[in-house]
Amino acid sequence: MSKTGDPILRIEHVSKRFHVARHEVRALEDVSLDVMAGECLAIVGESGSGKSTLANVILGVYPASEGAVLLHSEELPARRSLEHRRAIQLVQQNPLSALNPRRSIGSSLRLALDIHRIGERKGRRTEVGRLLEEVGLPADFAGRSPAALSGGQRQRVAIARAMACRSEVVVLDEPTSALDVIVQARVLRLLDQLRRDRSLTYVFITHDLSVVRNIADRVAVFEKGRLVEAGDVETIFSAPRHPYTRRLIGAVPVITKDELDLRKRLEETSDATS
Repeated sequence: MSKTGDPILRIEHVSKRFHVARHEVRALEDVSLDVMAGECLAIVGESGSGKSTLANVILGVYPASEGAVLLHSEELPARRSLEHRRAIQLVQQNPLSALNPRRSIGSSLRLALDIHRIGERKGRRTEVGRLLEEVGLPADFAGRSPAALSGGQRQRVAIARAMACRSEVVVLDEPTSALDVIVQARVLRLLDQLRRDRSLTYVFITHDLSVVRNIADRVAVFEKGRLVEAGDVETIFSAPRHPYTRRLIGAVPVITKDELDLRKRLEETSDATS
């Protein structure tokens, strides 16, 4: 996918500090990043590297201690408006905790449409069915509860909810880490297709570099709250400059041709809605 023009999202000199038991914890330190419209930027690093903190600053969950987040060159306020929250949506790691167990799938999707006043009220039920079908689920799943769905199906619903808001930027926080390898591959293919069909921009938070190879255009590597290296996927994997990046890539499991062939056969014969 071609990425041209000005960045849709800019992180400018962002730092984030927390005060815990009289101690200051520096979760992010002077981070600057541009995210181009239509691209998938992967934010990678080990636990505690600042990945999720950056995601929460982008979403407005945490205010930056210093610096700014800009959408279309407009600085986003600490208290986000409804329109700002609609423009940047989140897909969480655990879809079961993200979905209200007391609401049906259709009710959860309808709520997103109602809150953001998307479409005509009388047409929102139809829109719920269309959203489910867009993520590869039957429209009649609207009547089911989250507990009645598999992990992969619940994650598709969580993706559909983000799509319901007609957002421009989607922050995906470890969205496939709770799924098995085969279901993970299907969800990644779905995300890639939606990005192309809807001209979306992804900020993909993950510790799994094997996932990055399958979906990202560029990679930003974080260590202890600092951005240590950034570049396109091919360059980062073939010629990493920073020792920390080299160490991360060295830990990626090597997948043999036989493993890839087996995965392909399983994907072709398995139920697409799993």
